[in-house]
Amino acid sequence: MTEFRYGPVELYLVGFEGDRPDPGVVQALVDLLEGGLVRLLDFTIISRGEDGEVTVVEIEDETEEYGFGTIELEAVGIAGDEDIAEFAEHIPPGASAALIALELSYARTLAQKLDASGGVVLRTERIPAPIVNAIVDAVEGD
Repeated sequence: MTEFRYGPVELYLVGFEGDRPDPGVVQALVDLLEGGLVRLLDFTIISRGEDGEVTVVEIEDETEEYGFGTIELEAVGIAGDEDIAEFAEHIPPGASAALIALELSYARTLAQKLDASGGVVLRTERIPAPIVNAIVDAVEGD
């Protein structure tokens, strides 16, 4: 059977005030990481000054300083310069965000089995949770 080192990866841009995410955001990630549902591959802080200048900080070796404890980043740099530049465009002046690369560990097995059986994923699409919940509420409300 095909062995994949990584499953599908999602990039999240999470905005926040100040120069680092709230401890609650970090704890939510730590809970998922400890549960084995995802692996943290890369974590980058992107800030846009009032003048529009972008500053990028890779936390690489400072995971403990940011509240991740001893959790290591598995693939630093997977969110490349082009990704960072593209996502930085969504950050308003005077704000910051974390660009988080998460491997969907649970989907690695599915990807391996699809590949081994000759299946080819032609497209995937994620529907954001707020939209799913709004649709279900609207349908159930009818």
